Amino acid sequence: MHQNPISRRGALKSLAAVAAAAGTSNLVKAQAAPPRREELRIDPTPTFELSPYLYMQFMEPLGATDGSVEAGWDHLKERWRPDLIETTRELGPTLMRWGGIYTDYYRWREGVGPRAKRPPMLNLLWGGIESNQVGTGEFVDFCRQVGADALMCVNFESDGRERYMKVHDNVRTAGVEEAAEWVAYCNEPVHAERAANGSPEPYNIPLWQIGNETSYDRQGFPLDTAATKTVEFAKAMRKVDPSIKLIGWGDSGWAPRMAEVAGEHLDYLAFHHMFNPDDRRHPVLERNEYRKDPARTWDQLMKAWKLNDDKIREVRDSMKGVDIPLAMTECHFAIPGRDRCDVSSTWAAGVSYARILNNHQRHGDVLKIATAADFCGTRWQVNAVMIPVPENEGRSYMMPVARAMSLYRHHIGTHATKVDATPDGLDVVASVKGDKLFVHAVNTERTKDIAASLAIPGRKITGGTVHQIASRPMNEITHYNANDIAPLAREMKGNLTEWTFPAASVSAMELDLEAVGA
Repeated sequence: MHQNPISRRGALKSLAAVAAAAGTSNLVKAQAAPPRREELRIDPTPTFELSPYLYMQFMEPLGATDGSVEAGWDHLKERWRPDLIETTRELGPTLMRWGGIYTDYYRWREGVGPRAKRPPMLNLLWGGIESNQVGTGEFVDFCRQVGADALMCVNFESDGRERYMKVHDNVRTAGVEEAAEWVAYCNEPVHAERAANGSPEPYNIPLWQIGNETSYDRQGFPLDTAATKTVEFAKAMRKVDPSIKLIGWGDSGWAPRMAEVAGEHLDYLAFHHMFNPDDRRHPVLERNEYRKDPARTWDQLMKAWKLNDDKIREVRDSMKGVDIPLAMTECHFAIPGRDRCDVSSTWAAGVSYARILNNHQRHGDVLKIATAADFCGTRWQVNAVMIPVPENEGRSYMMPVARAMSLYRHHIGTHATKVDATPDGLDVVASVKGDKLFVHAVNTERTKDIAASLAIPGRKITGGTVHQIASRPMNEITHYNANDIAPLAREMKGNLTEWTFPAASVSAMELDLEAVGA
């Protein structure tokens, strides 16, 4: 039955109004007494270098499960939807990854050349049919338009999964030769096939991943087979372009052995973390449960970062003595009902993800590629960007997780620094670039402001700007109210060593520093 769009819009606005009313009394109560001021002390000495790829995005055609790539492509005008480009530029990813398990049955040549001649393909995992109107050239074009480097995942002999190797007499698996030919097509300075397809200049794709979630499936390659084949792929691909950086698979305890066999050929080892942060015995985050008890929902979401931390430590601890950086090329919540996963649309989830991003930065000495969301889609709310369909229904918009990622991505230094003391309830990481200090602060208190006295040993603060998102935790974001969580910039005035972080807020501070006595 067709639903009137005005009624749907009205229903969503009503829901937002209810959430606003529910949160107001708590916020008013929180302001009744001035908060006690505690010290936030940061050592401005640079420690390890932070990778620019800590805020990557991951694009995978998700078929019938989610419109994803097809929804972002304007088939009539043969271009990316301008609203998606605009929103992604605001998000600001430095790296975009193409692939996932989709690459187990992806033949790259089906996605190049004249679009009218590109054969459609069955999406064997996600369902439906992919048109292949978006292929290598279109993906590279998207990356260039939004200012991101490209990361390609190659078909690694279907990761050993026989069910993806052939369908209806159509061979879907691909080996070393096809991977090397793809590198050549993309990166060789002169390539006749690429030129004939309208792109005489090379794409210069710097990063390539070999194997995707290979260890997650008993039908896939065993570890030693995968490691040996990784060496074969790496040699063939690097023979074409010695400058490329290669990522091998290292999850599920695979990292030490993969490093032993293939380490000299790899620049990163990959792992993924899709996880349910809920209480398994007494769930509160799934379905509509999260709306019934906002306080318990908040408390559960504030614990999610610890699961993320446990996963990263598990992988890095297994690699003691192995000097290969880590790449978390997929990471997001996996709460039951992920096609909607409505709690992910709340600002509370945005705050939770900000804590996860802080955790990624803390591990930035070894974690060099990371994300906290899939990229874009029509209904899967673990995506960073949602695409309303049909196109006239509204413009693409950022989910709460993307707002946190964008805020941090645009306000971060080049090297991490040590945070020596924080007020209770405040989750803080810091970085520096020259004489500027960047502070990422999450107020984990749902209804209480936190006042801080800023102390930077050996430095004085001469000025600063705080870019901040503060909203009601249960505010649910759709394309009707997407700007509710747009960041606001506030200049620091008066006493530059004091700042109050609003309840349930995420802040990125930029502080101008000067040596004491200078």
